[in-house]
Amino acid sequence: MKHKLRHSPLVLSLLAAALCLQPAWPQALPTLGHGESISLGAERQLGDRIARELYRDPDYLEDPVLDEYIQRLWAPLVKAAAARGELSPELQERFAWRILLGRDRSVNAFALPGGYLGVHLGLIAIVTSNDELASVLAHELSHVTQRHIARSMDDQTKMTPWLIGSMILGVLAASKSAQGAQALIVGGQAAAVQSQLSYSRDMEREADRVGYGVLSDAGYDPKGFVSMFAKLQQAAGVNDNGAYPYLRSHPLTTERIADMQARQQLSATMPVVAQDMTQSMLAARARVLSQNTVDALKAWTQDSKINSPQASAAQQVGALYAATLAHMQLRDAASADRSLQTLDNRVQATGPASAQRLVRLLKAEIAAKQERFDAALSLLAPASPDTPLARPELIATAQALVRLPTQPLRTAVIAALRELVLQAPQDAQAWNTLSSLLAAQGMTLASLRAEGEAQMARMDWTGAKDRFRAAQDWARSNRLQAGDNIEASIIDTRLRQAQSLVREMQTER
Repeated sequence: MKHKLRHSPLVLSLLAAALCLQPAWPQALPTLGHGESISLGAERQLGDRIARELYRDPDYLEDPVLDEYIQRLWAPLVKAAAARGELSPELQERFAWRILLGRDRSVNAFALPGGYLGVHLGLIAIVTSNDELASVLAHELSHVTQRHIARSMDDQTKMTPWLIGSMILGVLAASKSAQGAQALIVGGQAAAVQSQLSYSRDMEREADRVGYGVLSDAGYDPKGFVSMFAKLQQAAGVNDNGAYPYLRSHPLTTERIADMQARQQLSATMPVVAQDMTQSMLAARARVLSQNTVDALKAWTQDSKINSPQASAAQQVGALYAATLAHMQLRDAASADRSLQTLDNRVQATGPASAQRLVRLLKAEIAAKQERFDAALSLLAPASPDTPLARPELIATAQALVRLPTQPLRTAVIAALRELVLQAPQDAQAWNTLSSLLAAQGMTLASLRAEGEAQMARMDWTGAKDRFRAAQDWARSNRLQAGDNIEASIIDTRLRQAQSLVREMQTER
Protein backbone atom coordinates (compact mmCIF):
# COMPACT_ATOMS: atom_id res chain seq x y z
CA MET A 1 0.00 0.00 0.00
CA LYS A 2 2.77 2.39 0.92
CA HIS A 3 4.51 1.93 -2.39
CA LYS A 4 1.35 2.63 -4.33
CA LEU A 5 0.64 5.76 -2.31
CA ARG A 6 4.08 7.08 -3.02
CA HIS A 7 3.54 6.92 -6.74
CA SER A 8 -0.15 7.77 -6.92
CA PRO A 9 -1.07 11.37 -7.84
CA LEU A 10 -2.49 12.38 -4.46
CA VAL A 11 -2.20 16.07 -5.29
CA LEU A 12 -3.05 17.94 -2.11
CA SER A 13 -6.55 17.29 -3.12
CA LEU A 14 -10.01 16.90 -1.69
CA LEU A 15 -9.42 15.68 1.69
CA ALA A 16 -10.54 13.41 4.43
CA ALA A 17 -13.42 15.34 5.86
CA ALA A 18 -12.76 18.51 4.07
CA LEU A 19 -13.14 18.23 0.35
CA CYS A 20 -14.77 21.50 0.80
CA LEU A 21 -15.81 22.83 -2.52
CA GLN A 22 -17.94 20.02 -3.87
CA PRO A 23 -21.61 19.15 -3.30
CA ALA A 24 -22.32 16.60 -0.58
CA TRP A 25 -22.90 12.90 -0.96
CA PRO A 26 -26.65 12.72 -0.41
CA GLN A 27 -26.55 9.44 1.52
CA ALA A 28 -25.53 8.75 5.12
CA LEU A 29 -24.09 11.96 6.49
CA PRO A 30 -22.51 11.88 9.96
CA THR A 31 -24.21 13.28 13.02
CA LEU A 32 -22.84 16.37 14.71
CA GLY A 33 -21.21 14.34 17.50
CA HIS A 34 -19.00 15.63 20.30
CA GLY A 35 -15.50 14.43 19.41
CA GLU A 36 -14.93 13.37 23.02
CA SER A 37 -13.35 10.02 22.12
CA ILE A 38 -10.58 11.55 19.98
CA SER A 39 -8.02 13.54 21.94
CA LEU A 40 -6.16 16.53 20.54
CA GLY A 41 -2.97 14.48 20.57
CA ALA A 42 -4.54 11.58 18.68
CA GLU A 43 -6.04 13.90 16.09
CA ARG A 44 -2.69 15.64 15.60
CA GLN A 45 -0.92 12.29 15.19
CA LEU A 46 -3.42 11.22 12.56
CA GLY A 47 -2.92 14.50 10.71
CA ASP A 48 0.84 14.04 10.86
CA ARG A 49 0.57 10.58 9.30
CA ILE A 50 -1.53 11.83 6.41
CA ALA A 51 0.55 14.97 5.90
CA ARG A 52 3.72 12.87 5.64
CA GLU A 53 2.31 11.30 2.51
CA LEU A 54 1.15 14.61 1.08
CA TYR A 55 4.61 16.14 1.49
CA ARG A 56 5.94 13.33 -0.68
CA ASP A 57 3.41 13.90 -3.42
CA PRO A 58 4.91 15.40 -6.60
CA ASP A 59 2.13 17.98 -6.71
CA TYR A 60 3.17 19.48 -3.36
CA LEU A 61 4.51 22.94 -4.15
CA GLU A 62 6.90 25.30 -2.38
CA ASP A 63 6.64 28.71 -4.00
CA PRO A 64 7.84 31.66 -1.88
CA VAL A 65 5.61 34.20 -3.64
CA LEU A 66 2.37 32.24 -3.27
CA ASP A 67 3.33 30.95 0.19
CA GLU A 68 3.73 34.54 1.36
CA TYR A 69 0.38 35.48 -0.16
CA ILE A 70 -1.46 32.68 1.64
CA GLN A 71 0.27 33.36 4.95
CA ARG A 72 -0.55 37.06 4.69
CA LEU A 73 -4.24 36.21 4.40
CA TRP A 74 -4.08 33.43 7.00
CA ALA A 75 -2.39 35.23 9.90
CA PRO A 76 -5.21 37.77 10.57
CA LEU A 77 -7.78 34.95 10.53
CA VAL A 78 -5.93 32.95 13.18
CA LYS A 79 -5.53 36.09 15.30
CA ALA A 80 -9.22 36.93 14.97
CA ALA A 81 -10.30 33.36 15.80
CA ALA A 82 -8.19 33.46 18.96
CA ALA A 83 -9.55 36.87 19.95
CA ARG A 84 -13.14 35.65 19.49
CA GLY A 85 -12.50 32.60 21.66
CA GLU A 86 -13.00 30.17 18.76
CA LEU A 87 -9.36 29.09 18.82
CA SER A 88 -8.31 28.03 22.31
CA PRO A 89 -4.70 28.45 23.46
CA GLU A 90 -4.42 24.67 23.83
CA LEU A 91 -5.64 24.03 20.29
CA GLN A 92 -3.35 26.72 18.95
CA GLU A 93 -0.38 25.10 20.67
CA ARG A 94 -1.15 21.44 19.97
CA PHE A 95 -2.14 21.59 16.30
CA ALA A 96 0.16 22.05 13.32
CA TRP A 97 -1.43 25.08 11.61
CA ARG A 98 0.45 24.44 8.38
CA ILE A 99 -0.92 25.30 4.95
CA LEU A 100 0.20 23.19 2.01
CA LEU A 101 -0.04 24.32 -1.60
CA GLY A 102 -1.00 21.80 -4.28
CA ARG A 103 -0.12 22.18 -7.95
CA ASP A 104 -3.64 21.26 -9.02
CA ARG A 105 -5.96 23.27 -11.24
CA SER A 106 -9.13 22.06 -9.52
CA VAL A 107 -10.93 24.64 -7.39
CA ASN A 108 -10.50 23.23 -3.93
CA ALA A 109 -9.19 23.57 -0.40
CA PHE A 110 -9.18 21.23 2.57
CA ALA A 111 -8.58 20.79 6.28
CA LEU A 112 -6.87 17.68 7.65
CA PRO A 113 -7.00 16.31 11.18
CA GLY A 114 -4.60 18.10 13.50
CA GLY A 115 -4.70 21.53 11.90
CA TYR A 116 -3.21 20.92 8.47
CA LEU A 117 -4.85 22.91 5.69
CA GLY A 118 -4.33 22.82 1.96
CA VAL A 119 -5.07 25.06 -0.99
CA HIS A 120 -5.08 24.07 -4.64
CA LEU A 121 -3.62 26.57 -7.08
CA GLY A 122 -6.87 26.29 -9.02
CA LEU A 123 -8.61 28.06 -6.16
CA ILE A 124 -6.11 30.93 -6.08
CA ALA A 125 -6.43 31.19 -9.86
CA ILE A 126 -10.14 32.02 -9.84
CA VAL A 127 -10.45 34.42 -6.91
CA THR A 128 -10.71 38.10 -7.75
CA SER A 129 -10.10 39.52 -4.27
CA ASN A 130 -8.28 38.75 -1.06
CA ASP A 131 -11.66 38.61 0.67
CA GLU A 132 -12.83 35.66 -1.46
CA LEU A 133 -9.79 33.54 -0.74
CA ALA A 134 -9.82 34.56 2.92
CA SER A 135 -13.46 33.43 3.16
CA VAL A 136 -12.46 29.90 2.14
CA LEU A 137 -9.58 29.88 4.63
CA ALA A 138 -11.92 31.16 7.36
CA HIS A 139 -14.41 28.39 6.60
CA GLU A 140 -11.71 25.70 6.74
CA LEU A 141 -10.20 27.22 9.88
CA SER A 142 -13.62 27.04 11.52
CA HIS A 143 -13.97 23.35 10.68
CA VAL A 144 -10.73 22.83 12.61
CA THR A 145 -11.50 25.09 15.58
CA GLN A 146 -14.93 23.47 16.00
CA ARG A 147 -13.25 20.05 15.72
CA HIS A 148 -15.65 18.90 13.03
CA ILE A 149 -13.14 16.37 11.73
CA ALA A 150 -12.83 14.65 15.10
CA ARG A 151 -16.58 14.78 15.62
CA SER A 152 -17.14 13.20 12.22
CA MET A 153 -14.70 10.40 13.05
CA ASP A 154 -16.12 9.43 16.43
CA ASP A 155 -17.60 6.21 15.11
CA GLN A 156 -14.26 5.15 13.64
CA THR A 157 -12.21 5.16 16.84
CA LYS A 158 -12.10 1.35 16.96
CA MET A 159 -9.95 1.44 13.85
CA THR A 160 -6.24 2.15 14.27
CA PRO A 161 -5.19 5.72 13.41
CA TRP A 162 -2.83 4.44 10.73
CA LEU A 163 -5.64 2.47 9.08
CA ILE A 164 -7.89 5.53 9.13
CA GLY A 165 -5.09 7.59 7.60
CA SER A 166 -4.47 4.96 4.93
CA MET A 167 -8.14 4.90 4.00
CA ILE A 168 -8.24 8.69 3.79
CA LEU A 169 -5.22 8.64 1.48
CA GLY A 170 -6.95 6.02 -0.63
CA VAL A 171 -9.96 8.25 -1.03
CA LEU A 172 -7.65 11.10 -1.98
CA ALA A 173 -6.12 8.93 -4.67
CA ALA A 174 -9.60 8.40 -6.10
CA SER A 175 -9.82 12.07 -7.01
CA LYS A 176 -7.21 11.45 -9.71
CA SER A 177 -6.93 7.73 -10.37
CA ALA A 178 -9.83 5.30 -10.27
CA GLN A 179 -7.47 2.32 -10.57
CA GLY A 180 -5.24 3.59 -7.76
CA ALA A 181 -8.25 4.14 -5.57
CA GLN A 182 -9.61 0.65 -6.10
CA ALA A 183 -6.22 -0.74 -5.13
CA LEU A 184 -6.33 1.24 -1.90
CA ILE A 185 -9.98 1.28 -0.87
CA VAL A 186 -11.09 -2.29 -0.30
CA GLY A 187 -13.48 -4.13 1.94
CA GLY A 188 -16.02 -3.10 4.50
CA GLN A 189 -13.57 -0.93 6.44
CA ALA A 190 -13.24 1.40 3.47
CA ALA A 191 -17.00 1.65 3.22
CA ALA A 192 -17.14 2.57 6.90
CA VAL A 193 -14.65 5.37 6.40
CA GLN A 194 -16.50 6.60 3.33
CA SER A 195 -19.59 7.15 5.42
CA GLN A 196 -17.65 9.56 7.63
CA LEU A 197 -16.05 11.69 4.93
CA SER A 198 -18.83 14.18 4.58
CA TYR A 199 -19.53 17.01 6.94
CA SER A 200 -23.11 17.24 8.09
CA ARG A 201 -25.20 20.20 7.07
CA ASP A 202 -25.17 21.36 10.68
CA MET A 203 -21.39 21.41 10.59
CA GLU A 204 -21.39 23.30 7.32
CA ARG A 205 -23.73 25.92 8.73
CA GLU A 206 -21.61 26.20 11.86
CA ALA A 207 -18.42 26.62 9.81
CA ASP A 208 -20.17 29.29 7.72
CA ARG A 209 -21.42 31.15 10.79
CA VAL A 210 -18.14 31.00 12.70
CA GLY A 211 -16.08 31.63 9.58
CA TYR A 212 -18.18 34.67 8.68
CA GLY A 213 -17.50 36.19 12.10
CA VAL A 214 -13.79 35.39 11.93
CA LEU A 215 -13.56 36.86 8.43
CA SER A 216 -15.26 40.09 9.48
CA ASP A 217 -13.22 40.47 12.67
CA ALA A 218 -10.01 39.90 10.72
CA GLY A 219 -10.79 43.00 8.66
CA TYR A 220 -11.92 41.34 5.45
CA ASP A 221 -15.06 42.27 3.55
CA PRO A 222 -17.69 39.58 4.32
CA LYS A 223 -19.03 40.04 0.80
CA GLY A 224 -16.19 37.70 -0.10
CA PHE A 225 -18.21 34.80 1.33
CA VAL A 226 -21.14 35.47 -0.98
CA SER A 227 -19.13 36.05 -4.14
CA MET A 228 -16.94 33.02 -3.41
CA PHE A 229 -19.99 30.81 -3.02
CA ALA A 230 -21.08 31.76 -6.52
CA LYS A 231 -17.66 30.74 -7.90
CA LEU A 232 -17.68 27.46 -5.99
CA GLN A 233 -21.17 26.59 -7.15
CA GLN A 234 -20.02 27.01 -10.74
CA ALA A 235 -16.78 25.10 -10.15
CA ALA A 236 -18.47 22.14 -8.46
CA GLY A 237 -19.91 20.89 -11.72
CA VAL A 238 -16.56 21.25 -13.46
CA ASN A 239 -14.62 19.33 -10.81
CA ASP A 240 -17.05 16.49 -10.25
CA ASN A 241 -16.76 13.58 -12.67
CA GLY A 242 -19.40 11.60 -10.77
CA ALA A 243 -17.18 8.56 -10.33
CA TYR A 244 -16.77 8.84 -6.57
CA PRO A 245 -19.76 10.67 -5.11
CA TYR A 246 -18.61 10.08 -1.52
CA LEU A 247 -15.84 12.62 -2.16
CA ARG A 248 -18.37 15.44 -2.26
CA SER A 249 -18.32 16.40 1.38
CA HIS A 250 -19.22 20.06 1.58
CA PRO A 251 -22.88 20.52 0.63
CA LEU A 252 -22.93 23.85 -1.19
CA THR A 253 -26.67 24.26 -0.89
CA THR A 254 -28.96 27.10 -1.88
CA GLU A 255 -29.75 27.39 1.83
CA ARG A 256 -26.11 28.14 2.67
CA ILE A 257 -25.84 30.75 -0.06
CA ALA A 258 -29.08 32.40 1.06
CA ASP A 259 -27.88 32.41 4.68
CA MET A 260 -24.67 34.22 3.76
CA GLN A 261 -26.59 36.71 1.64
CA ALA A 262 -28.92 37.38 4.58
CA ARG A 263 -25.97 37.91 6.93
CA GLN A 264 -24.45 40.31 4.43
CA GLN A 265 -27.65 42.35 4.23
CA LEU A 266 -27.68 42.69 8.02
CA SER A 267 -24.09 43.90 8.15
CA ALA A 268 -22.88 47.40 7.40
CA THR A 269 -22.60 48.17 3.71
CA MET A 270 -19.04 47.94 2.47
CA PRO A 271 -17.82 48.98 -0.98
CA VAL A 272 -17.14 46.25 -3.52
CA VAL A 273 -13.42 46.13 -4.26
CA ALA A 274 -12.52 45.36 -7.85
CA GLN A 275 -9.62 43.04 -8.59
CA ASP A 276 -6.36 44.97 -8.31
CA MET A 277 -3.10 44.43 -10.17
CA THR A 278 -1.38 42.64 -7.29
CA GLN A 279 -4.09 40.06 -6.82
CA SER A 280 -4.44 39.64 -10.58
CA MET A 281 -0.75 38.77 -10.92
CA LEU A 282 -0.89 36.32 -8.01
CA ALA A 283 -3.87 34.59 -9.60
CA ALA A 284 -1.98 34.51 -12.90
CA ARG A 285 1.00 32.89 -11.21
CA ALA A 286 -1.26 30.20 -9.78
CA ARG A 287 -2.82 29.57 -13.21
CA VAL A 288 0.51 29.06 -14.93
CA LEU A 289 2.05 26.91 -12.20
CA SER A 290 -1.03 24.69 -12.06
CA GLN A 291 -1.30 24.25 -15.84
CA ASN A 292 2.24 24.06 -17.15
CA THR A 293 2.10 21.59 -20.01
CA VAL A 294 3.58 22.87 -23.25
CA ASP A 295 0.16 23.43 -24.81
CA ALA A 296 -1.13 25.24 -21.73
CA LEU A 297 1.96 27.45 -21.54
CA LYS A 298 1.60 28.40 -25.19
CA ALA A 299 -2.04 29.29 -24.54
CA TRP A 300 -1.03 31.62 -21.68
CA THR A 301 1.34 33.47 -24.02
CA GLN A 302 -1.56 34.20 -26.41
CA ASP A 303 -4.19 35.38 -23.92
CA SER A 304 -6.53 37.82 -25.66
CA LYS A 305 -6.83 39.93 -22.50
CA ILE A 306 -3.28 41.23 -22.93
CA ASN A 307 -4.37 43.92 -25.36
CA SER A 308 -8.15 43.71 -25.13
CA PRO A 309 -9.85 47.11 -24.69
CA GLN A 310 -12.68 45.31 -22.86
CA ALA A 311 -10.26 44.00 -20.20
CA SER A 312 -9.52 46.07 -17.13
CA ALA A 313 -5.99 47.28 -16.40
CA ALA A 314 -5.69 44.59 -13.71
CA GLN A 315 -6.82 41.86 -16.10
CA GLN A 316 -4.34 43.02 -18.74
CA VAL A 317 -1.52 43.04 -16.21
CA GLY A 318 -2.49 39.55 -14.99
CA ALA A 319 -2.49 38.23 -18.55
CA LEU A 320 0.92 39.81 -19.19
CA TYR A 321 2.32 38.29 -16.00
CA ALA A 322 1.05 34.85 -17.02
CA ALA A 323 2.47 35.25 -20.53
CA THR A 324 5.88 36.29 -19.19
CA LEU A 325 6.05 33.40 -16.75
CA ALA A 326 4.92 30.99 -19.48
CA HIS A 327 7.58 32.27 -21.89
CA MET A 328 10.16 31.71 -19.16
CA GLN A 329 9.03 28.13 -18.58
CA LEU A 330 9.10 27.51 -22.33
CA ARG A 331 12.72 28.77 -22.29
CA ASP A 332 11.91 31.49 -24.78
CA ALA A 333 14.15 34.18 -23.30
CA ALA A 334 13.59 36.79 -26.00
CA SER A 335 9.80 36.60 -25.75
CA ALA A 336 9.96 36.58 -21.96
CA ASP A 337 12.04 39.76 -21.98
CA ARG A 338 9.68 41.54 -24.38
CA SER A 339 6.61 40.56 -22.40
CA LEU A 340 8.31 41.50 -19.14
CA GLN A 341 9.18 44.95 -20.47
CA THR A 342 5.56 45.61 -21.45
CA LEU A 343 4.39 44.38 -18.05
CA ASP A 344 6.92 46.56 -16.25
CA ASN A 345 5.90 49.66 -18.21
CA ARG A 346 2.21 49.22 -17.39
CA VAL A 347 2.74 48.50 -13.70
CA GLN A 348 5.24 51.32 -13.24
CA ALA A 349 2.75 53.74 -14.80
CA THR A 350 -0.29 53.01 -12.64
CA GLY A 351 0.41 50.08 -10.33
CA PRO A 352 0.77 50.18 -6.54
CA ALA A 353 4.05 49.40 -4.77
CA SER A 354 2.92 45.82 -4.08
CA ALA A 355 2.41 45.20 -7.81
CA GLN A 356 5.76 46.76 -8.66
CA ARG A 357 7.39 44.44 -6.13
CA LEU A 358 5.85 41.37 -7.82
CA VAL A 359 7.29 42.53 -11.14
CA ARG A 360 10.74 42.94 -9.57
CA LEU A 361 10.52 39.42 -8.16
CA LEU A 362 9.55 38.11 -11.58
CA LYS A 363 12.46 39.99 -13.15
CA ALA A 364 14.83 38.40 -10.65
CA GLU A 365 13.31 34.97 -11.28
CA ILE A 366 13.85 35.33 -15.02
CA ALA A 367 17.39 36.68 -14.53
CA ALA A 368 18.25 33.65 -12.38
CA LYS A 369 16.70 31.32 -14.94
CA GLN A 370 18.97 32.92 -17.54
CA GLU A 371 21.93 32.52 -15.14
CA ARG A 372 22.34 36.28 -14.74
CA PHE A 373 22.76 35.97 -10.99
CA ASP A 374 24.42 39.36 -10.46
CA ALA A 375 21.41 41.00 -12.10
CA ALA A 376 19.08 38.97 -9.90
CA LEU A 377 20.90 40.13 -6.76
CA SER A 378 20.66 43.74 -7.88
CA LEU A 379 16.91 43.42 -8.37
CA LEU A 380 16.42 41.74 -5.01
CA ALA A 381 18.46 44.18 -2.95
CA PRO A 382 16.43 46.21 -0.40
CA ALA A 383 15.99 49.95 -0.82
CA SER A 384 17.99 50.51 2.37
CA PRO A 385 20.82 48.37 3.80
CA ASP A 386 18.99 48.39 7.14
CA THR A 387 15.79 46.96 5.63
CA PRO A 388 15.48 43.20 6.17
CA LEU A 389 14.66 41.06 3.16
CA ALA A 390 11.16 39.59 3.04
CA ARG A 391 11.05 35.83 2.70
CA PRO A 392 10.65 35.62 -1.12
CA GLU A 393 13.55 38.03 -1.63
CA LEU A 394 15.65 36.24 0.98
CA ILE A 395 15.15 32.81 -0.56
CA ALA A 396 15.86 34.11 -4.07
CA THR A 397 18.94 36.03 -2.90
CA ALA A 398 20.38 32.96 -1.19
CA GLN A 399 19.74 30.82 -4.26
CA ALA A 400 21.57 33.35 -6.43
CA LEU A 401 24.51 33.59 -4.01
CA VAL A 402 24.98 29.82 -4.17
CA ARG A 403 25.69 30.16 -7.90
CA LEU A 404 28.16 33.04 -7.54
CA PRO A 405 31.74 33.19 -6.23
CA THR A 406 32.20 33.96 -2.55
CA GLN A 407 30.75 37.34 -1.64
CA PRO A 408 30.62 39.25 1.68
CA LEU A 409 26.83 39.27 1.37
CA ARG A 410 26.72 35.55 2.07
CA THR A 411 27.42 36.05 5.78
CA ALA A 412 24.48 38.42 6.22
CA VAL A 413 22.13 36.19 4.23
CA ILE A 414 23.15 33.10 6.22
CA ALA A 415 22.41 35.03 9.42
CA ALA A 416 19.02 36.10 8.06
CA LEU A 417 18.13 32.54 7.05
CA ARG A 418 19.15 31.25 10.46
CA GLU A 419 16.88 33.81 12.07
CA LEU A 420 14.06 32.76 9.74
CA VAL A 421 14.30 29.07 10.62
CA LEU A 422 14.61 29.96 14.29
CA GLN A 423 11.24 31.72 14.06
CA ALA A 424 9.74 29.12 11.68
CA PRO A 425 11.48 25.77 12.31
CA GLN A 426 8.99 23.97 10.03
CA ASP A 427 10.07 26.00 6.97
CA ALA A 428 11.62 23.19 4.95
CA GLN A 429 12.43 25.35 1.95
CA ALA A 430 14.31 27.84 4.12
CA TRP A 431 16.29 24.99 5.71
CA ASN A 432 17.21 23.57 2.28
CA THR A 433 18.24 27.00 1.01
CA LEU A 434 20.32 27.57 4.13
CA SER A 435 21.95 24.17 3.65
CA SER A 436 23.02 25.00 0.08
CA LEU A 437 24.48 28.36 1.11
CA LEU A 438 26.33 26.87 4.09
CA ALA A 439 27.82 24.19 1.82
CA ALA A 440 28.95 26.86 -0.64
CA GLN A 441 30.58 28.66 2.29
CA GLY A 442 32.47 25.50 3.28
CA MET A 443 30.43 24.97 6.47
CA THR A 444 29.83 21.27 5.89
CA LEU A 445 28.62 20.18 9.30
CA ALA A 446 26.08 22.98 9.60
CA SER A 447 24.96 22.27 6.03
CA LEU A 448 24.32 18.59 6.77
CA ARG A 449 22.37 19.50 9.88
CA ALA A 450 20.22 21.94 7.86
CA GLU A 451 19.48 19.15 5.36
CA GLY A 452 18.32 16.98 8.24
CA GLU A 453 16.14 19.78 9.61
CA ALA A 454 14.50 20.19 6.20
CA GLN A 455 13.61 16.49 6.20
CA MET A 456 12.26 16.80 9.74
CA ALA A 457 10.08 19.72 8.64
CA ARG A 458 8.61 17.54 5.88
CA MET A 459 8.20 14.70 8.39
CA ASP A 460 10.53 12.40 6.45
CA TRP A 461 11.97 10.84 9.58
CA THR A 462 14.03 8.27 7.68
CA GLY A 463 15.60 10.94 5.48
CA ALA A 464 16.29 13.10 8.52
CA LYS A 465 17.96 10.19 10.34
CA ASP A 466 20.19 9.61 7.31
CA ARG A 467 21.28 13.25 7.14
CA PHE A 468 21.91 13.60 10.87
CA ARG A 469 23.89 10.37 10.86
CA ALA A 470 25.94 11.63 7.90
CA ALA A 471 26.62 14.80 9.86
CA GLN A 472 27.62 12.79 12.92
CA ASP A 473 30.00 10.68 10.82
CA TRP A 474 31.52 13.80 9.26
CA ALA A 475 32.11 15.34 12.70
CA ARG A 476 33.97 12.22 13.83
CA SER A 477 36.16 12.13 10.72
CA ASN A 478 37.07 15.80 10.31
CA ARG A 479 38.57 18.61 12.29
CA LEU A 480 35.79 20.77 13.66
CA GLN A 481 35.68 24.50 12.96
CA ALA A 482 34.69 27.22 15.39
CA GLY A 483 31.09 26.70 16.46
CA ASP A 484 30.95 23.13 15.15
CA ASN A 485 30.96 21.65 18.66
CA ILE A 486 27.56 23.22 19.29
CA GLU A 487 26.29 21.96 15.93
CA ALA A 488 27.58 18.47 16.73
CA SER A 489 25.76 18.45 20.05
CA ILE A 490 22.50 19.55 18.40
CA ILE A 491 22.96 16.89 15.70
CA ASP A 492 23.35 14.14 18.32
CA THR A 493 20.08 15.19 19.96
CA ARG A 494 18.21 15.52 16.67
CA LEU A 495 19.46 12.12 15.49
CA ARG A 496 18.04 10.48 18.61
CA GLN A 497 14.73 12.25 18.02
CA ALA A 498 14.63 11.15 14.37
CA GLN A 499 15.45 7.55 15.35
CA SER A 500 12.64 7.58 17.89
CA LEU A 501 10.19 8.89 15.29
CA VAL A 502 11.25 6.20 12.81
CA ARG A 503 10.65 3.50 15.43
CA GLU A 504 7.27 5.00 16.25
CA MET A 505 6.34 5.08 12.56
CA GLN A 506 7.33 1.42 12.14
CA THR A 507 5.30 0.44 15.19
CA GLU A 508 2.22 2.15 13.78
CA ARG A 509 2.21 -0.21 10.84
